[in-house]
Amino acid sequence: MNYLVVGAGNASRPVARLLNYLGHDVVITDLKDISEFKIEFQRSLIEIEKEGVTLDMANKDPSIDGFEAVYMPPTLPDSAPIAQKINNSDLKVLTNEEFSKIVNDLIPMDIIGITGTMGKTTTTFITTSLFKQAGYNVWSCSSLVNNLVSEAIIDGIVKGKAQECDIAIFELPHGTIGLLDRLDIKIGLLTNIAEDHLSEFGGSLEKYQQRKLILQAMSETFISNDSCRDIIEKVRDDAIFYALDKDVDFKGKIGDESLTISYGGDEFTTPFHMMSYFFENSVAASAVALTYGVSKEDIIDALTDFKGLPAHMEDVGNYNGRKVILDSAFLYDGMKITLDYFKDDSVVLFLDHFDTLSVRDKAEVGELVSNYDIKVVIASGFNEVTQEVEMDAAQEILDAITNPNIEKVAVEDITKAAELTFKYSVPGDIILHMGPLIAYDRLTTVEKIMKGLDIGSKKYE
Repeated sequence: MNYLVVGAGNASRPVARLLNYLGHDVVITDLKDISEFKIEFQRSLIEIEKEGVTLDMANKDPSIDGFEAVYMPPTLPDSAPIAQKINNSDLKVLTNEEFSKIVNDLIPMDIIGITGTMGKTTTTFITTSLFKQAGYNVWSCSSLVNNLVSEAIIDGIVKGKAQECDIAIFELPHGTIGLLDRLDIKIGLLTNIAEDHLSEFGGSLEKYQQRKLILQAMSETFISNDSCRDIIEKVRDDAIFYALDKDVDFKGKIGDESLTISYGGDEFTTPFHMMSYFFENSVAASAVALTYGVSKEDIIDALTDFKGLPAHMEDVGNYNGRKVILDSAFLYDGMKITLDYFKDDSVVLFLDHFDTLSVRDKAEVGELVSNYDIKVVIASGFNEVTQEVEMDAAQEILDAITNPNIEKVAVEDITKAAELTFKYSVPGDIILHMGPLIAYDRLTTVEKIMKGLDIGSKKYE
């Protein structure tokens, strides 16, 4: 079938790639030239072109002649000329529901789906570790590998992962759930729901919650953090709950370098050497694994060896006597956990731009930071999404810092911020990064940070 895929954005690229893989003739059209996309999206477009998709870029008036079917992303406004052409034609329109069913039929193994506002990447990583320890050949897709998980899932199908593995463990952000809302999920897990991404839902927390709750509707068994009990119990009465220090189905208790998990009249204690939010996420992962049938012995072995994951309280080394920690925390609760952990240390903090696809409360960040005895806060004004320097965003954070003992510096990008941490620090200090860009675009952001650290450590040694 001849398919026209409208737009080269985050929903359209995986659709075009899979349709091409299934033997259809696919043209993807966009108003923008390929050079106007971010580098990683350019790479994706070049890859699907090599696989056989025709790119029709910088076309302000694409034709629908010769096509039998079309896919339109949900972000395409009805007023767009191409949408009006399609609506006035007899072209078959591929819906997200139909596409999701196609994807589901191509995944023969059980799927574990993990969503939430915070902790879904960490929990996906830990869950994967537990199943690998138990001997499973795991197909794991998360934003740690590809920020756009839907693309990672389609990549796995195209490259044969769906046929090679025993179980699939998918992180499912709200965008991926919106595209793939008809998957058959064996076990679904919700880590939490906080007020983030609301700018993508017209400012409505209820709409954001409803998007997340699609996962429970897809799941045979559903596990949730106890903090979401009120909204979960309204939609299903068989949910399983987990938490730290609460009498729930799976209860975690933090010890001295240990974690105890109690469940169903049984419990076990495992050595545990990680910090902060890894504890609760490990309880979540253990709840999934135990519910599926993984033994507690395998879970103990995996958690004993668990060393964390990249950019989540990650120690990237000692530079000129300073320990450098990269953390992707960017919401209030996550940042507070990290800042509490380092409250007794001398900290130089550098922050990236807090707006990605979502517009966030920068003043709230500054108000939180004010509660800690941090030496210096260096804020970047470079927006990775728009690729523009927006110094007002950096200044908004700094203006909200009222602690007079904190020195405040605004810079044009995260590389410069990382560099200047050495100007304002001394041996023995902790250099700490926080912000959403590592989660949004890990490879590019870490590369820029490491470049700045290298320059600064040499320049200010």
